Amino acid sequence: MDSCIDGTMIRRTRLDEDEVENHERWLVSYADLITLLFALFVVMYSVSSVNHGKYRVLSESIASSFGEGARSLDPIQIGELVRANILHNEPMSSMEEGSQTRQKDPSDDLDDPDRLVRISNQIEEVLSPFIDQELIDIKRDDLWVEIEMKSSLLFRSGGADLADEALPLLRKISEILREVPNSLQVEGYTDNLPINTIEFPSNWELSAARSASVVHRLVLGGVNPRRLSAIGYAEFQPIADNRFEEGRYKNRRVVLVLLSQSAARHKLGADERSKLLASTPKLPSRSKVGILGP
Repeated sequence: MDSCIDGTMIRRTRLDEDEVENHERWLVSYADLITLLFALFVVMYSVSSVNHGKYRVLSESIASSFGEGARSLDPIQIGELVRANILHNEPMSSMEEGSQTRQKDPSDDLDDPDRLVRISNQIEEVLSPFIDQELIDIKRDDLWVEIEMKSSLLFRSGGADLADEALPLLRKISEILREVPNSLQVEGYTDNLPINTIEFPSNWELSAARSASVVHRLVLGGVNPRRLSAIGYAEFQPIADNRFEEGRYKNRRVVLVLLSQSAARHKLGADERSKLLASTPKLPSRSKVGILGP
């Protein structure tokens, strides 16, 4: 009897231990399930967050692979004005300076006003249909050439994706500008109507994104990206009264500024160019829109 009782007691003790272990195991499975759910939500959130800027660059790159334009592996420079040929501004030894003086070609001078005149005349000739429709204005000085394009020609309202009609225009401009070594500054402007979307919380983002889109298209057209910079001025550089629709239409624009070396070195902004344009002698104009006031 004692042995049976002992055996029964031993079996009951083992059963009790098994029951305790079974109660603890479900907690491990539950913790694994919670961890997997957390990982699932993290992955879903990361997939749902789209970087619109990278998506636009990717889509244009894919489109260019099956269409027109030369591809470039160089990064797009976005921000303040990029100063081209900085090495030319560094001090040189007397032997290097003498060698460059002997080998220098006058046509390679980035401060040569005649170069800017030739480029301006060439641009006016190529873009004359758009100039006649007052969609493009050409302004020039002995320090720069400005190509002012209305935003309606390039973008849909409230967007920064280039319209299909703008691609041939920018391709023609790229064919001209890729042959010259001067710095090229792309400036985006908007009217004062506020915008507040996920992609563009304000006009700052909209103007910068539009100038970046033009820069990317110029790079695809063969323009050296080291010469380019993209700047957004939002609504804070108006050229007309924003109280009227006509004025807002004029203020919505993208300006391509081909700079001489002096202008690039001093980082001239829109205000400085306007002041200099008003105070310096104007170059002779070949067409009715060759020179315009600020």
